[in-house]
Parts: sequence; C-alpha cells; structure tokens
Amino acid sequence: MNVYKQILIDIARAIVDDPDSVTVSSSEGEDGEIVLTLSVAPDDMGKVIGKHGKIAKAIRSVIRAAANRDGDRVIVEIQ
Repeated sequence: MNVYKQILIDIARAIVDDPDSVTVSSSEGEDGEIVLTLSVAPDDMGKVIGKHGKIAKAIRSVIRAAANRDGDRVIVEIQ
C-alpha cells in the first residue's frame, strides 16, 4: 500500500505549485480495495483535476495500472 501512496505523492508534487501541501491518506474500502485520498492546496486543485478531468483520470489510470500488476485494487479520491 505504501508503494501506491508514494507514487501518488510523487505525481501530485510534480504537478502542483505548492508541493509541501500535498498529502495522501490511505484506508481500506468495503471489498478490500485500497482507498487513497489526495489533498492539495485549494489553488492547485485545478492543476490536479485538469480540463474536463483529464489529469485526474490519467493519475487514476497510472495508479490502477501499478496496482493491477500486483493484483490489488486501488481507488484514488481527490479532495
């Protein structure tokens, strides 16, 4: 689980203007999936989401691909 969390932190810090404000919390969902919640500064929210949610979708795809390799299921939520 820590691997996915670190990947998400690295991706988010590369995108935002204030990398110190990036935090990721993890929990376990109902069906055993890993739920990662990404929080960034309010000014950087648009950069993480992107136009029409394209960057958010790409971030979720990268994390999902890393998790599928290990047979895990990871859900990324952005707050």
